[in-house]
Amino acid sequence: MESYGMRLLGQHDLAGRGHCGEGIALLPRAGRKYLYVAHERGPVNFSVLDVTDPASPALLKQTLLPHARVRSNSLALGDDLLLVAYQVREPGQRPAGIDVFDLSQDPADPKLIGELDMSGPHSRGTHWVGYTGGRYAYLSTGTRDSRPTHNLDDQFPVIIDLSRPDRPREVARWWLPGTQAGDDCPPPIRHERFDAGFRAHNINIDPERPDRAYVGYLDGGVIILDIADPAAPRLVSRLDYHPPMPGFTHTVLPLPSRNLLAISDETVHDHAADYPKLLWFADASHEESPLIISSAPMPPVSEYARRGGRFGAHNLHENQPFDWSWRSDEIVFGSFFNAGVRAFDITNAFQPREVAAYVPPAPPGSEAGAIQINDVYVTADGIVYAVDRGGGGLYTLQFEY
Repeated sequence: MESYGMRLLGQHDLAGRGHCGEGIALLPRAGRKYLYVAHERGPVNFSVLDVTDPASPALLKQTLLPHARVRSNSLALGDDLLLVAYQVREPGQRPAGIDVFDLSQDPADPKLIGELDMSGPHSRGTHWVGYTGGRYAYLSTGTRDSRPTHNLDDQFPVIIDLSRPDRPREVARWWLPGTQAGDDCPPPIRHERFDAGFRAHNINIDPERPDRAYVGYLDGGVIILDIADPAAPRLVSRLDYHPPMPGFTHTVLPLPSRNLLAISDETVHDHAADYPKLLWFADASHEESPLIISSAPMPPVSEYARRGGRFGAHNLHENQPFDWSWRSDEIVFGSFFNAGVRAFDITNAFQPREVAAYVPPAPPGSEAGAIQINDVYVTADGIVYAVDRGGGGLYTLQFEY
């Protein structure tokens, strides 16, 4: 175990099913705090925990997936609704899309009230869902009628109307030109060494800029969309810095009061084979031409590459617009697989400083032989919820910077 600036409060292995995905959501209700965790792989769909005492998380419920060829990697909540994303292994399989659950009656027992089928002959469904309340949700997904020009380019931003949660419907879609059949331009040039695809991952909207969507577009880099008219997304700019970097832009976190973007590139190969996968910071004061100005310091690759599993950036805490959520334009939290969860002070955005880190030991039975922290969520009072994709489940921490 390595720890400074954060201390361990509690841990839960999620009944031996602790292979967690990249969806963590918190809901305070009637003096209790409920945590919802997506799973990287089955048989579990999602877990519900009582974290009123973060030192003693209690598992309340686990839902199960219908078969082994689907996973629910992502979830999000707002306005007493829980949205869960479903992605299948092969196009055409189901369920592929999202389910909508009602949390208003009993947060410990979500009730299914709606669904949106995104399955199709060229669709693996929905990899990621973003929602913090209001009318619209945002998906990285294939669709029934999508026709990607390459099988790795099969998911793109889709805006969903939730004014009828029991009947979610598509409002608009946007994709990188050239990635769908029939486009009036050629497909993008494939990355030679690490071809991860030109497809969307996270789609972030900040309440200070509700007319903008910030998209991590994997090998396509950073995409900024104008969504002032949700029915007609329009490209504002694209920041493409790979090559020379090896691709897989995962999360773009806007920090509007600073005109900054925090950008994570996910590592997807073991033993740092695709290094460097870093947390970048970009100046977006001229949003038509954002510019990378720094990266967060990382522990030595020569050491961590040998620890097992993946080493490098992945998810970021996304400054959700809730009273109970950590919102800061100066402290950024991220998950870094075998380098655990880490926090950075970006008061000087040109010289980010690491101010806290927590790296648990490998969980029992770990296939990687090391921790693989997959996602992180932080509350306003500095409670850090970090999850492991390798069987370790949930870790609760106290940030002490």
